[in-house]
Amino acid sequence: MPLPLTAESIRRAPKVLLHDHLDGGLRPQTVLELADEGGYRDLPATDAGELARWFRRAADSGSLVQYLETFAHTVGVMQRPEAVHRVARECALDLAADGVVYAEVRFAPELSTAGGMAIDEVVEAMVDGFAVGGREAAEAGTPIRVGALLCAMRQADRWEEVAGLVVRFRDAGVVGFDLAGPEIGFPPDRVPSAIGVLDGARAHRTIHAGEAAGIDSIRTALDGAHAERLGHGVRIADEVPADGPLGPLAQRVLDEQVTLEVAPSSNVQTGAYPSLAEHPVDRLHRLGFAVTLNTDNRLMSGVSATSEVAAVARTFGWSWDDVQTVTERAVAGAFLDDGERARLLTDVVRPGYTVLRS
Repeated sequence: MPLPLTAESIRRAPKVLLHDHLDGGLRPQTVLELADEGGYRDLPATDAGELARWFRRAADSGSLVQYLETFAHTVGVMQRPEAVHRVARECALDLAADGVVYAEVRFAPELSTAGGMAIDEVVEAMVDGFAVGGREAAEAGTPIRVGALLCAMRQADRWEEVAGLVVRFRDAGVVGFDLAGPEIGFPPDRVPSAIGVLDGARAHRTIHAGEAAGIDSIRTALDGAHAERLGHGVRIADEVPADGPLGPLAQRVLDEQVTLEVAPSSNVQTGAYPSLAEHPVDRLHRLGFAVTLNTDNRLMSGVSATSEVAAVARTFGWSWDDVQTVTERAVAGAFLDDGERARLLTDVVRPGYTVLRS
């Protein structure tokens, strides 16, 4: 008989994570120690437990803008190469301990340049931290591979520079490009030269769209920024009525199997949906959209890959078939070459679920 779907059994399941922010997943104790080492004096608490609770309360605002303001503190302590390296290393270890076998973790390197660090130093520290953490995780018996996604901030003008870094570092652990920050007022095709750099190098990209902004942001991400995946993308549900035909863009996203990097807990926190029970993740999944489950910001949301899957499974009555399906969709959407994708699927993911079912 298969194991029941519990938090413990889901933790043992091989999971693939496509949408996790490096600066949204720090350990609270690490925030405190890095603040002390770097002279950052603006933290709202001096105890790790209270600091974790503060982040959660501040993020539970129902506003994406206020949610993003919490990152001032995590970014504030990530202004030295050794700090970025430590955060990346610990990220790999924490995800591996949670049963994640492959992850793509994103960060905007421009955010760590305020203290004088060169932007390429940020990228070097990030990818090396992932590599070191990955090696240590393998030695501990929980192997993981972490690829870096480099974000450009939508409201800033360093898109082309970040796109160039994606191309330059793609043989060193960087797997693709993203746009992060406020969606409304900053369309994903605002800097065509950056899109041109990515197009010219055939570089992978995922674009935040369809979270705070609606259908038009998704259309522009696909047509203007040539997105392969949609960060969140849940507002595609605006064209998915309870009965009746899908809207034209929803039908396109379904037909083309555009990967949706869905993070339900985060979506509830930022006010996209009032509760998990009212979130469209299950409806989209049942209709065959390429839904994947993600953490977004583990510190701010107080979640893990395991807790996110467990909460969705509990709320909507998912089975192991559902969990394996969203995991395999994540493998299909990962920025891997065909050989690596096939190995991940046949050597890691499917055998792992076979064990859980037996």
